[in-house]
Amino acid sequence: MAAEGGGKEMNEIKTQFTTREGVYKLLTHSEYSRPNRVPFNSQGSNPVKVSFVNVNDQSGNGDRICFNVGRELYFYIYKGVRKAADLSKPIDKRIYKGTQPTCHDFNHLTATAESVSLLVGFSAGQVQLIDPIKKETSKLFNEERLIDKSRVTCVKWVPGSESLFLVSHASGNMYLYNVEHTCGTTAPHYQLLKQGENYSVHTCKSKSTRNPLLKWTVGEGALNEFAFSPDGKFLACVSQDGFLRVFNFDAVELHGTMKSYFGGLLCVCWSPDGKYIVAGGEDDLVTVWSFLDCRVIARGHGHKSWVSVVAFDHYTTSVEESDPMEFSGSDEDFQDQMIHFGRDRANSTQSRLSKRNSTDSRPVSVTYRFGSVGQDTQLCLWDLTEDILFPHLPLSRTRTHTNVMNATSPPAGSGGGIGSGIMDSAIATGVSKFATLSLHDRKERHHEKDHKRNHSMGHISSKSSDKLNLLTKTKTDPAKTLGTLLCPRMEDVPLLEPLICKKIAHERLTVLIFLEDCLVTACQEGFICTWARPGKVVSSF
Repeated sequence: MAAEGGGKEMNEIKTQFTTREGVYKLLTHSEYSRPNRVPFNSQGSNPVKVSFVNVNDQSGNGDRICFNVGRELYFYIYKGVRKAADLSKPIDKRIYKGTQPTCHDFNHLTATAESVSLLVGFSAGQVQLIDPIKKETSKLFNEERLIDKSRVTCVKWVPGSESLFLVSHASGNMYLYNVEHTCGTTAPHYQLLKQGENYSVHTCKSKSTRNPLLKWTVGEGALNEFAFSPDGKFLACVSQDGFLRVFNFDAVELHGTMKSYFGGLLCVCWSPDGKYIVAGGEDDLVTVWSFLDCRVIARGHGHKSWVSVVAFDHYTTSVEESDPMEFSGSDEDFQDQMIHFGRDRANSTQSRLSKRNSTDSRPVSVTYRFGSVGQDTQLCLWDLTEDILFPHLPLSRTRTHTNVMNATSPPAGSGGGIGSGIMDSAIATGVSKFATLSLHDRKERHHEKDHKRNHSMGHISSKSSDKLNLLTKTKTDPAKTLGTLLCPRMEDVPLLEPLICKKIAHERLTVLIFLEDCLVTACQEGFICTWARPGKVVSSF
């Protein structure tokens, strides 16, 4: 990406940015924060997090936002691009003593205009179930900290369930709870259910059913984040030991693993169709992993510090089919997943992606959009294109050049049909705007200048790597020494460059959420910002 100015100009905070679909604009009137709008002194505090839910009320203003700042938790009507935020009227506000909120999640299945179920995890290990509309606190889990004494790192409702939820901790343990069951007055006793390389799962041994239903011990060090696949069947976990581990959630089996280039992995997300996983962390990279092939297919370099959040944009991810009538399947197959995406456009994208994957031989053009934010206060947007996704498909016509340079495979092309036409026109108008891949000479420069930590792979013993490779189901040849399938060398996979990389805050960024008409970011000072998508600015503030 070409540098845009230098010196002082580079440190200015951006209020808009341009991509191929148009201009994204920061809506200053739609900023959410503590009511006094004073920047929060974030030293020693847990990251600011944001959760959304739609309660489907009759006014057409059904979006609700929850966010934590320090010891405080706020619940507001979210007006997005439509109207200015009124911070003087939170629906609910809570201030906690002796512990801080660390994460939260709404149950989208049960949400109504009269009642919502919100789970809140805390720094001392407890999990609270509250209803911020009724202003009720219904239950407290791990109240006496008999189950786990460490900080809650992530909490999520199990997709499709009104009562099951999963909680991960800094201890590296993860617990499955049922809101209907109690936690008991004594420490739980466990019985081994399943064990594998660097993970084990235990059931709770008790005469009567109690929480937790299951205890997962995953990797070494903190389990920093987990994410369910769109169909709810698989679970991706990232840990401080630098590993992404993907499990079949119901079968409690390991599907595949990946190792960061350096340090711990901090964040993870799934593509709308569940075919790709993106992880980010302390190596300053975003890493794209193929769920089907169980291997790294690309890395992205744009951040100058740790990557704190990665997220796919379901509304900009696009699929173009050469002949839609040739595709099999129906939208009925995807009704169960509608709660995860909530909007028609996201669902249609997901359906088309799933159809595309059911008939791989069909010509198709696909672009996945995802974003990342980091401790460097920068927002990066990335496009994952068919050059990367289908590197071995034959070209449908003669191509003069492509911008994929891969040390382990020949130059890649498009999937054919309409796809190649789109790619040809993109190349004609400037390929970097479309595929965001670095050319070979730039990749070499990045490799030499920005990644002098190659030796950091040395601490992974070949013995443990071999064991892990046995557990990783792959369709390619067995990995080699340092450049294993778990962690390929930098030059062995394509290096993505960001579409845009903009400094948008004074403090480290902790939130990135893509909504239908905007994207939402937040920083550690406690400011939640709304960026209107192109053409979505409402002028009647």
